[in-house]
Amino acid sequence: MRLCVLLLLLTLTPALHAQGHENALSDAEVEILRDTAPLPADRVQAFIRFIDDRTKTIQTLANGPRKPGCEEDIHDLMEQVASIADDLDDNLDDYGPRHRDLRRVLPKLVAATERWSSTLRTPADHEAYNVQRKLALEAVRDIHDEAVRLVEEQKTWFHDHPPGKEDKDSTSGHANLEK
Repeated sequence: MRLCVLLLLLTLTPALHAQGHENALSDAEVEILRDTAPLPADRVQAFIRFIDDRTKTIQTLANGPRKPGCEEDIHDLMEQVASIADDLDDNLDDYGPRHRDLRRVLPKLVAATERWSSTLRTPADHEAYNVQRKLALEAVRDIHDEAVRLVEEQKTWFHDHPPGKEDKDSTSGHANLEK
């Protein structure tokens, strides 16, 4: 009997962990990410919008009148920011070595990370979300560092390997899907 319970717990643990991670995005947002999968620049822009939405809500909660459950809402939003930021960082790690052209979106991403960091620091300290705030700030800092690194890497790469007319669609974040 104990063995059955142990096996059941071991099988459910990864599913429960994954479920918590997936709940950071709505079904509509997941669909947007699926649609933008072949378009790295558009996908990064979508991630920026998702995190912007959550940080704007955090700012509204932090600056607005105190409501019951506000701290828990801020905690959940910061948890979502950390999760989405981790997903974005994974995507950036994947795009870098493949030399996907993100030159137009990376400066926007760097500016966004600075905005997010500022907003995540806005709410007063509270035990309900201080740990989650730290995790979200670390995830945003990782994105910032990766984006800054990629800006320089892409400048060098595309200077040394200028895309030709036939290569433009294959390296661009806005590839022609009708080919």
